[in-house]
Amino acid sequence: MLEAPLDDSGSGLAPVGDGWFVVNVRDAQWLTSENGEKKPSGSECSFESAKAEFPQLGIRLHVLEPGEQNGLYHSESEQEAFLVLSGECRLLVEGEERLLRSWDFFHSPAGTEHIFVGAGDGPCVILMAGARLETEQLHYPVSELAARYGAIVDEETSDWRQAYATIERFRRERPPCWSRLPWA
Repeated sequence: MLEAPLDDSGSGLAPVGDGWFVVNVRDAQWLTSENGEKKPSGSECSFESAKAEFPQLGIRLHVLEPGEQNGLYHSESEQEAFLVLSGECRLLVEGEERLLRSWDFFHSPAGTEHIFVGAGDGPCVILMAGARLETEQLHYPVSELAARYGAIVDEETSDWRQAYATIERFRRERPPCWSRLPWA
C-alpha cells in the first residue's frame, strides 16, 4: 500500500487519494459551523476528505464551546464510541442528561438516542468513532430534553437530509477557540 498524498485545502491537510498517511491534529483539515443558539454547530477534524473517505470506520475529533451541539438528537443502527479528551459536555442519552468530563467514555449501542452539548467554561474535545456500513440507518426523534438544547428536529424522520435541511454546512476553517485547545 502506498502513502496517500496530503493537500492543504485552506484549513489544514487532508488526504486526496487512497493509502496510509500520518497527520498531526494541529496540521489536519478542520471544518466549522456556527449556527447560533438552538442549532447544531461546533468544529470537527475528520482526518479524511471528499476525495478520500474512510469506507469502514468514521473517526473524528469534535470541539464544542459551551452550549454548542455536535448535531441533532438521533440514534443509529450501528454502535459508536466516544471519549472526552478535554473540557466538559452534556450527554443527552435516552431522555436522560449526564455531565461528562475529561477521560469519560460513552459506549452507544445500536439504537441508542444521543447527542452532545458543550458545557463548562471552555471548549470540549471529544474523540468520536463508529462503523460505516451501507445498511446504516438513522432516526431523528422529537425529544423534549433535546429541544431544551436546540438539538432537535421539528418532525420525526429517518432521512438525514430532511433532518439537516435548514442547518448550515461546515466551512473549511479551524475552530474559533483554536488557541485555547490542548494542542495549540
